Amino acid sequence: MDVRLLYFTDCPHWRLAEARLRVAIEGLGGTAPEVTHELVETPEQAKRTGFRGSPTILVDGVDPFATPADPVGLSCRLYRGPAGVEHSPTVEQLRSVLTAG
Repeated sequence: MDVRLLYFTDCPHWRLAEARLRVAIEGLGGTAPEVTHELVETPEQAKRTGFRGSPTILVDGVDPFATPADPVGLSCRLYRGPAGVEHSPTVEQLRSVLTAG
């Protein structure tokens, strides 16, 4: 499984996503996937990678939290969670996408 965390430096929320992703992976047991970090610096790079804001998490090249209406670009991203709008997927949401398939 390929897991990539895409971010840009002007948005601090990628660190929250990184911490939650680490907890989600630790809870999987077995062989845990390694997370690759990718800095997105230009609008062209955002378009090429499907970067829908910081943080973006790709699992095997797919953004499991994206909808077709989500814009691509250099911005901070928001996620819907059980408690409302959050700056990162929850640990439970991340575990769910990491164990699906």
